[in-house]
Amino acid sequence: MARIITLGEIMLRLSTSSGVRLEQSGRFAAHYGGGEANVAISLANYGHDVSFASKVPANDLGKAVIHHLRNYGVDCSLLLSGGPRLGTYYMESGVGERAAKVIYDRAGSSFAEIKTNEWSEAIFKDVTLFHVSGITPALSETWRDLTLSLVKRAKKAGCKISFDINYRGKLWTTNEAAAFLKEILPLVDYCSAGKLDAQVFMEIPAYTGQGNELLYYYQQMNQRYPNIELFYSTKREVLSASANILMGTLWHNGHYTASQEHRIDPIVDRVGGGDAFCAGVLHGILSGYSSQETIDFATAASALKHTIHGDCNQFTEAEVAEFLASGSGKIIR
Repeated sequence: MARIITLGEIMLRLSTSSGVRLEQSGRFAAHYGGGEANVAISLANYGHDVSFASKVPANDLGKAVIHHLRNYGVDCSLLLSGGPRLGTYYMESGVGERAAKVIYDRAGSSFAEIKTNEWSEAIFKDVTLFHVSGITPALSETWRDLTLSLVKRAKKAGCKISFDINYRGKLWTTNEAAAFLKEILPLVDYCSAGKLDAQVFMEIPAYTGQGNELLYYYQQMNQRYPNIELFYSTKREVLSASANILMGTLWHNGHYTASQEHRIDPIVDRVGGGDAFCAGVLHGILSGYSSQETIDFATAASALKHTIHGDCNQFTEAEVAEFLASGSGKIIR
């Protein structure tokens, strides 16, 4: 299996119970998670050798993060210790027509306060893939420079670069994100990006034809960034906060592939569904799956993640394959 490094911030999530407003809640469910950490856990579950690079405080919360990651087989040798605090966010769980709501409390965290590269020059030796997302450079101008620097080092060492745009409007503006993407996308091999990313960040004109809309956006993105061999995204129909229809799409070396549709009803926890999808795509590529096998596996993994509490996908490769074989994902025609 592949040797992988993911880089990002892991936080403590405090969530209300379904049907309880944040301002009225007297108790919270606690989970640890973050986009890149969630991807690391999924890939470790699938048998890959995965290290998570981050920084947590030298206190009991930092220890809890390490226990959480090690419990799923993630290597923590690149997880630094120190700094002032662990980032936190609060989530008011959505239900029915009311969407979930998030409040961040992550300013000044141990990871966000990193000012210079704290990892050794040999970090990318024998590494197959380096995965980052747009959440990390959104934290500060320093982290934009650090992210680019680390990606360039990984590229120089022969790593494939995986990048999930993962835009967070509460962390930076669309103009800031677009400017950063112009710098990093020429270095990327695999990219999670869809229709809105193409329109907002790459200034691709809206589709006006009558054929495959997503294929158009994938082709246009590839024309701007021919170095990117793989684009992928989910297409989600939101029936309510508790029920969605999910489909995955993938563009690989000029070929478009779509999964079957999964009707997820009820949704137990939507957080981390995109990370499970991302990890499923990366697993398929690293394992030599066909494009159809890859997108089917990734979408099934995401659908399964929606059925459990917490940020991370807790299913093995065999369990995702069994779910696919059982035909549990309903095809909507």
